[in-house]
Amino acid sequence: MSQAFQEIIDSERPVLIDFFATWCQPCKVQSSVLNTVKENIGTAARIIKVDVDQYPALANQYGVRGVPTLAIFKQGEMLWKESGVHDVNTLTQLLKQYA
Repeated sequence: MSQAFQEIIDSERPVLIDFFATWCQPCKVQSSVLNTVKENIGTAARIIKVDVDQYPALANQYGVRGVPTLAIFKQGEMLWKESGVHDVNTLTQLLKQYA
């Protein structure tokens, strides 16, 4: 997964990574928010979900201590990272800012 993940975050367009867990209620709320964000931004950015229970090494590598944690990457560089549930407008604006 780490090689494929690296290829994803090396993208020229921003990539929002949603580090989540299936047992996490706030993650489910964040997931529905991200569906709306995806509709808002179209192809300007990608949104990828990473299950921290399936890929703990990846979560650890990027300092994920709680879920949900969102991170934005572009050209392999982490530009933004924050834990907690975020609203549609905030995430849409962030992705447009980095596009």
